[in-house]
Amino acid sequence: MQEYASQTADGAFADSSARFGAMVDFLSGEQAAGMTHAELEERLHADGMRLLCQLLQDSLDLRASREARLGEVADVDGRLRGWAEVGRQRSLATRFGEVVVTRIAYRARERVDLHPADGVLNLPAEKHSHGLRRLAAAEAARGSFADAAAAIERATTVRVGKRQVEALAAAAAVDVDAFYAAHAQPISVSTGVITRSLLAVYLPCSERVEPRGLEPLTPTLPVWCATNCATAPSARRDRAPGQ
Repeated sequence: MQEYASQTADGAFADSSARFGAMVDFLSGEQAAGMTHAELEERLHADGMRLLCQLLQDSLDLRASREARLGEVADVDGRLRGWAEVGRQRSLATRFGEVVVTRIAYRARERVDLHPADGVLNLPAEKHSHGLRRLAAAEAARGSFADAAAAIERATTVRVGKRQVEALAAAAAVDVDAFYAAHAQPISVSTGVITRSLLAVYLPCSERVEPRGLEPLTPTLPVWCATNCATAPSARRDRAPGQ
């Protein structure tokens, strides 16, 4: 435990500490004293995102330095990976900015490399993080993909293209059928109560809905379920059963 803690004390977060110190120095200086609250808010938002990105990067680097080499690694078919390559890197675009993930790659001739650390981190196959994917899906539900891209950049300072937003939103909608099959519940016709999880099962997308605010998405929810909806009155719903 002491050795584990000492790795943190030995400067693993030195870059993050330096960024935080620079922010404090700026806020203590004459330039910040002459700024309006809106200017300070804008400056802190940008600097704060860079600080969070650096914290994430430092944390990932610390994990990489602690990753122990495994004695034996095999794929699902039982084929072993005979040698390990330390320092294999990949990029990850997050809500705070882009970071680099370093881990051990286990290799064999004519076989796909395996990275057990990717499973521990639950990294996506693509470049963009699950958090950025959920944000893209939630924003895409509000309007166009172009508007969603602009909203993401305003909120995170991360620039995502229109087509990237479309792809991320589509990725958030995988396994929709399986999700609703697993969450299916009986409908009560007498009370007219339809739960949110049943909304897309029993009502088409063209049915009028009233948005009630955004919720975080799971990767299995469809794009158009990013809002918590309650059905608005319509002639179709008001008819009695059998009419």
